[in-house]
Amino acid sequence: MARGDAPRDSYHLVGISFFILGLGTLLPWNFFITAIPYFQARLAGAGNSTARILSTNHTGPEDAFNFNNWVTLLSQLPLLLFTLLNSFLYQCVPETVRILGSLLAILLLFALTAALVKVDMSPGPFFSITMASVCFINSFSAVLQGSLFGQLGTMPSTYSTLFLSGQGLAGIFAALAMLLSMASGVDAETSALGYFITPCVGILMSIVCYLSLPHLKFARYYLANKSSQAQAQELETKAELLQSGQFFNPICCFLLFNIMDWLGRSLTSYFLWPDEDSRLLPLLVCLRFLFVPLFMLCHVPQRSRLPILFPQDAYFITFMLLFAVSNGYLVSLTMCLAPRQVLPHEREVAGALMTFFLALGLSCGASLSFLFKALL
Repeated sequence: MARGDAPRDSYHLVGISFFILGLGTLLPWNFFITAIPYFQARLAGAGNSTARILSTNHTGPEDAFNFNNWVTLLSQLPLLLFTLLNSFLYQCVPETVRILGSLLAILLLFALTAALVKVDMSPGPFFSITMASVCFINSFSAVLQGSLFGQLGTMPSTYSTLFLSGQGLAGIFAALAMLLSMASGVDAETSALGYFITPCVGILMSIVCYLSLPHLKFARYYLANKSSQAQAQELETKAELLQSGQFFNPICCFLLFNIMDWLGRSLTSYFLWPDEDSRLLPLLVCLRFLFVPLFMLCHVPQRSRLPILFPQDAYFITFMLLFAVSNGYLVSLTMCLAPRQVLPHEREVAGALMTFFLALGLSCGASLSFLFKALL
């Protein structure tokens, strides 16, 4: 129920805006999964030239990439992880950054998907790019939906209903767009391009609607009340979470590191890149030294020398994600590749030496921590 002193929603503009935002949150993903026959056709080597590119369902023996299985896995895992992370991000990243940033990121990813329609590409690289898009689209969608639902919590319940109605319409809209694309009579490439451009227009409309909310008196009334009330509450929550016995270190320094480190180690089960003869491998290892100044320039308490260039916790979390994944992947990669560099009878010794140098590196890092702490 709206408050008695609240202004009216003139011409239902706020309601329409939230309806379009609901449509925009799920429209890209619905367009993506509705076009699975297109992706399977590309992966089966059908290219862009056949009329079946949007209508043939490539399953069974031709689905060598297990496309449906990977899409399911790489959509649900990021959705789960980033829905959880969004519970912490709201304290570190401004709401506008989360919502607009996610919308722009999804727009760019879908623009890439549309552009790939015109690019002749072998199935392997196309599969890798598509899976990366699936992962990132769902990651940003999780942050976007969580942030918008948080904003809707301060509005009358009618607006949550409108938002959910927009989300429900997204699937119907995608299916109708697929049918129109198939029945359009134009060549398959143009049909697929038009199909993937459509959600880009939807996302642009969502961005316009979100940017218009602060200029609408009704929305401004509720958002202003939310801002004034939430500021004190969020500061209090931060103080509770970050006090002595605090949750930040266990979650962001230990749990997050170990999860992403495990993920990095697991990646070598699927590919080993770069190979043992590449000069890129030692370069990647050396580049990890950049994390040292990055972490030191984050918001670390009890410092007296170095400035704080990255004051928000979101920077620290981002650096930790990259640090942990690269640590797990490069450790596992070097341990896998090292035995290939020696004769078969020397591999056991090589493995032992690798373990020794791994322990040596950890010991050196622990020793240098005293110096780095003094530099703060």
